[in-house]
Amino acid sequence: MHNTILETRNLSIGYKSTRNETVLYRDLNAQLKKGELTCLLGKNGSGKSTLLRSLCSLLPTLSGEVIIAGKEKGTYSIREISKLVSIVLTDTVRTEDMTAYEVIALGRTPYTGFWGKLDDADTEKIDQSIALIGIADLVDRKMQTLSDGERQKVMIAKAVVQETPIILMDEPSAFLDYASKIKLLQLLRTLTRKLGKTVLISSHDMEHMLQVADQAWLLDKELGFAHGPTHELCHNGTIGKYFNLEGICFDQKNCRFDIDLEKL
Repeated sequence: MHNTILETRNLSIGYKSTRNETVLYRDLNAQLKKGELTCLLGKNGSGKSTLLRSLCSLLPTLSGEVIIAGKEKGTYSIREISKLVSIVLTDTVRTEDMTAYEVIALGRTPYTGFWGKLDDADTEKIDQSIALIGIADLVDRKMQTLSDGERQKVMIAKAVVQETPIILMDEPSAFLDYASKIKLLQLLRTLTRKLGKTVLISSHDMEHMLQVADQAWLLDKELGFAHGPTHELCHNGTIGKYFNLEGICFDQKNCRFDIDLEKL
């Protein structure tokens, strides 16, 4: 337990209005460990984004607890949470008139205040983040001139410069080309192994994620929630149970999906 930085206890997630409550999952119990990469896998509409948003207070939880750094999430102020958890979303952010550098610099807001002035230490951290992500050629450009993939890299740099021990990522590779996806995986390994970050990433690039992730969380509305070391879930048949389809079968030995073209 001493290595746990985030824990869910009997967590229920979904949506609540004044009249109705829609529960997607009940009694989720799982942990994120310091310095580990965890992949969050599930089909479209399985609730991955809802879970990520619930963990960082962008959505209210329905019941249960989220324990972050030993304290229940609700006991933290917004600024305190922003120093513990950063999130990279696929949503389009309204930053049309801002340069990439200005957006990345917003990651320092928890430390300076919204109108705070960046000091030399802040500037150095921003420059380090830009170098780490490899986007020095983008920093002076307006956000509306960037491609989807370039904007995604800027938002990742913003999360890194926020200096949180936990980083949540919702489909960060969605708009990246193949080479950029591989570089992202290498970056995630750097963040966890060398910088000690805890990363939870939702992704549809399952084969890539299964190669690099220490742990896996699986979501399915019928099968429910499963989690554990990635290699165990691969070899004990759990991955196949969640993702096998007609004409597609998970190879437990090699941790990959095989396509039977005759059945498609």
